[in-house]
Amino acid sequence: MKKLFGWLGNEIFLGTLIAVVSVLTALASYQGAMADSEQNKFEILGMQALNDGNAEYLTSNQDILQDYSYYDNWYLNVDERPDIAEYYEFNFSPSLQAAIERNPDVIWDDQYYEEMYEIPAGYFDESDANFQLGAAWDERGDQLQLVVLILALAIAFAAWASLLNSESMMRLFFAFFGLVMFLIGLYTYLVMVPPVPA
Repeated sequence: MKKLFGWLGNEIFLGTLIAVVSVLTALASYQGAMADSEQNKFEILGMQALNDGNAEYLTSNQDILQDYSYYDNWYLNVDERPDIAEYYEFNFSPSLQAAIERNPDVIWDDQYYEEMYEIPAGYFDESDANFQLGAAWDERGDQLQLVVLILALAIAFAAWASLLNSESMMRLFFAFFGLVMFLIGLYTYLVMVPPVPA
């Protein structure tokens, strides 16, 4: 068995293994930190867009209530006091004016509300997109942390192997597990870590 796996105890092999695993660990750790940073950035952007959307939603609600009020006052005055009705009609929102032109019998249609809520809806869509990107970066960061953990075990096994006597079977045992953990870590890095979110 020692003849078959003796190369595992070779100091050059162990030194190379430790060096390669250390570099890959540093790379995965750096990429994990960058993923965490991107996650935070997109979550903050998502919260900003959500807050802006909520503020614009309240503004849209006020504008709609104002349209209701102007339309009611216009309707009450259009026959008997046209000059007062004209004042209220002048203050109709562009969406209300367009709705009346489309169909004077069905003013408060879906298109009217879609137009009135267009700005907050845009912010909400932007917020959702940012939160989704944040979640994608979070998943990438989590997988990279798993890679770092696996590679840290590989370094630990290889380091323990390098400290043991070259004739010791434990040296081969630790070197073997160091190599296995490196291969698992490499597989995880290449296959399981999601790509950079677009």
